[in-house]
Amino acid sequence: MDLRTRNAAGLSINTIRALSMDAVQKARSGHPGTPMALAPVAYTIFTKLLRHNPANPLWSDRDRFVLSAGHASMLLYSMLHLTGYDLTLDDIKNFRQWGSRTPGHPEHFLTPGVETTTGPLGQGFANGVGMGLAERFLADRYNRIGHEVMDHHVYAICSDGDLMEGVAQETASIAGQLALGKLVYVYDDNRITIDGTTAISFDREDKAKRFEAYGWHVQKVEDSEDLETLEEALTAARDEEERPSLVIVRSHIAYPAPNAIDTAAAHGSALGEDEVRATKEAMGLDPDEHFAVSDEVREHMDCRTRGRELEEDWDERFSAWRGEFPKLAEEWDRAWSGEPEPGYERELPRWDPAKTEKLATRKAGGAAMDAFKSYAPTMIGGAADLVGSTSTIFSGGGLFGANHSGRNIAWGVREHGMGSAANGICLHGGMVRPYGSTFLVFSDYMRPAIRLSALMELPVAWVLTHDSVGLGEDGPTHQPVEHYMALRAIPNLTVIRPADANETSAAWRSTLEAEGPVALLLTRQNVPVLDPDAAEDALRGAYVLADAEGGEPEAILIGTGSEVAVALEARKLLTEKGVTARVVSMPSWEIFDAQGQEYKDTVLPPGVEARVSVEAGITTGWERYVGFRGTSVGIDRFGASAPGEEVLEQLGITPENVANTALGLLGREEEAGETSGTTPAFEETAPEEGHS
Repeated sequence: MDLRTRNAAGLSINTIRALSMDAVQKARSGHPGTPMALAPVAYTIFTKLLRHNPANPLWSDRDRFVLSAGHASMLLYSMLHLTGYDLTLDDIKNFRQWGSRTPGHPEHFLTPGVETTTGPLGQGFANGVGMGLAERFLADRYNRIGHEVMDHHVYAICSDGDLMEGVAQETASIAGQLALGKLVYVYDDNRITIDGTTAISFDREDKAKRFEAYGWHVQKVEDSEDLETLEEALTAARDEEERPSLVIVRSHIAYPAPNAIDTAAAHGSALGEDEVRATKEAMGLDPDEHFAVSDEVREHMDCRTRGRELEEDWDERFSAWRGEFPKLAEEWDRAWSGEPEPGYERELPRWDPAKTEKLATRKAGGAAMDAFKSYAPTMIGGAADLVGSTSTIFSGGGLFGANHSGRNIAWGVREHGMGSAANGICLHGGMVRPYGSTFLVFSDYMRPAIRLSALMELPVAWVLTHDSVGLGEDGPTHQPVEHYMALRAIPNLTVIRPADANETSAAWRSTLEAEGPVALLLTRQNVPVLDPDAAEDALRGAYVLADAEGGEPEAILIGTGSEVAVALEARKLLTEKGVTARVVSMPSWEIFDAQGQEYKDTVLPPGVEARVSVEAGITTGWERYVGFRGTSVGIDRFGASAPGEEVLEQLGITPENVANTALGLLGREEEAGETSGTTPAFEETAPEEGHS
């Protein structure tokens, strides 16, 4: 590096530091220390290695950059502004303010150039692994000899906190297992956390050896200010494509602040006017200037010309590939639209109840996936060591491994990592509705990933089976009760709990056409198959499955999932008592709520106030549909270890209890009948093993 370039680099790095200090100081909120320490690292990645075009942040074959240490957001915003993205100096000045494009932590789709929403530590690390999986899959599917249209890397900056989080450990392990050599991660070893130095919590283990044990290529850079060594290490990491790479960089938080350097306070608090001034003086900058960027720095860091040339070169290669492989190009276009190919809905299975009396909805879900798999050739996913139980596999799709990019990913017992990596697969683009599956109760392990999928409105599918206490003997550790409502509480997440096999087909159609994430809640046990024509209305979230004969109903029974069959049996008991009742199947609150008021009133007439909901979970929230004069049959306690039929009966999920509850609302004191001892929705399936 010649002297002129070295001087320009030094001034640019100090400008990144100054912008970060000024923005945090103006907001009186933020994390200045890490952006200051890592300015040389970000400078090197963005100006020396990253293949990106600031004028087109969505170029499909760009390198991805993930700031897993999302609290250092001003580092990313400074880089985006200085390298030419559509992020202005006024945006920088508006850091952490209402309506700004520079929120406290990076948010996908809000700021050009931000690849994923980070902040919860470890999530960006795992998202990057998912992006690496997507790159590998698309490269293997679409590249041909002499025609490489998918060939890029994923760069990430990670903190001590990222490496401490379990989700990073889970995905670091799977990345090594699958030899994801396009990952280039930097670990910021600044030895500071909010509570103090890492000596109190994170210095006993050898991080380098840990990652080497995962199968990563590991290097160390002892001085974050050594630009030549940084570039050499990052280049070596980029060129190592047999293993993912980790570059451990020793840095000093808040460098070169004379008093704040290496202090915990510099992690998450503004430095103060005096310290900002002193730091600018130490860097040779004018302490009276704020948000200053010289013409020299703008010219030196502008990546738009280089980025345009990189994309134009790719465009030429892509055009040649398109001309050579037109059918493959059509598939590529459809995949990057995020939609399955037309006509898939005609292939979805339908079940005739005269031929198939009962079927578990997890099995029906597997049949639906098998039916539409060829219409979504870039849809990949897997289960957390439960694929045989969740029935989520693309038969004939192969297993994703170190040497083959199959459609089925064996995540192992890594629910959290699976969820966060699935988000990364989706964020990459070109992948239609990636999915992750496990038992519903284990959605607790992956809730942060599900929440972030909703925050980013990502089109991913969460297939969660064994959805009630009806799973039986495994007991309350495995029996979900609060989980329906816990998922429904997440904004932007559509939750669908189909009543039978035909509703499950409709649920998968809703999932493939939804704009955001969808959670499918499916049964372990067999449930009665309903009229396939009636199930078409499941696409509207709720519908009248069985109506009162001869006029308006006296009572409405609302069920979801396996409890719809319970409601149907309860309706028969009420009929015997001379009570006319309507059964409403409500697979999805969110989809039903989105319907017009006229339709909603036809399903739930305002004049019918005797309403009973039945669902094998907590009853909180059902009052929005049953009203103040209605009530709910549910399970406001944990389950128990016993055969599923007995658990349901003991906890009141029976036709008799539902019917008697409706009679009580109508002021009828007689009982509908003795408990039968058999819940109609329940039929034991073959025993299977699950996580213990």
